[in-house]
Amino acid sequence: MAIQAVMFDFSGTLFRLEHRQSWFTGLVDDDGRPLDADEQAELMRRMTAPVTLTVDLDEQHREAWEHRDLDPELHHKAYLEILKQSGVPGTDQAEALYRRLIDPAEWTPYPDTASVLKELSGAGVKVGVLSNIAFDIRPAFTARGLDAYVDEFVLSYEVGYVKPDPAVFRILVERLGSPAESTLMVGDHTDADGGATGIGCEFALVEPLPTAERTDGLRAALREHGAL
Repeated sequence: MAIQAVMFDFSGTLFRLEHRQSWFTGLVDDDGRPLDADEQAELMRRMTAPVTLTVDLDEQHREAWEHRDLDPELHHKAYLEILKQSGVPGTDQAEALYRRLIDPAEWTPYPDTASVLKELSGAGVKVGVLSNIAFDIRPAFTARGLDAYVDEFVLSYEVGYVKPDPAVFRILVERLGSPAESTLMVGDHTDADGGATGIGCEFALVEPLPTAERTDGLRAALREHGAL
């Protein structure tokens, strides 16, 4: 059956939070030494890791982590603790980095994001964005005029379900008005995004590489499934 709708994950799929040196100005380790490139990269990984818990949390913060994508306050609580345990000195610095994480303007689209969304929309294929997330990502699309090519956004904190719960995929499929069997889910995580197969959707995996290293990953994934 031909693909009538495509659902996209956000982080690591359509957009990526890229490493910017300026974010780490003034940050030092416990010995007062500025963080080196590897330490900065590890902080970025911990800020954007979609599933893997990267530090040991007490019961209170673990609870926040497990429900972070359903509640902005829990998201803030969990990530602030992770940043502190990752060597970010002081609450002010951790807050500043956290604000970067949840600011849609800081996220960078992959090189083929705009063209792929435009082509799908122009071909009459319904487009949805489905994300486990606790902040509104729509401004990232609106600022670049990409919202014109997205029919529906389903964000976990707004609907009360997180991937891979079948319910969250069903919500978007129903909103797009396409049978699950004619819908493709594109994402960077086999367990979370691949959960779409549980309701009959096809699934295409992309690697969450830096944007400069993945110039046509979306297009290749869609072509493999006959969606472009």
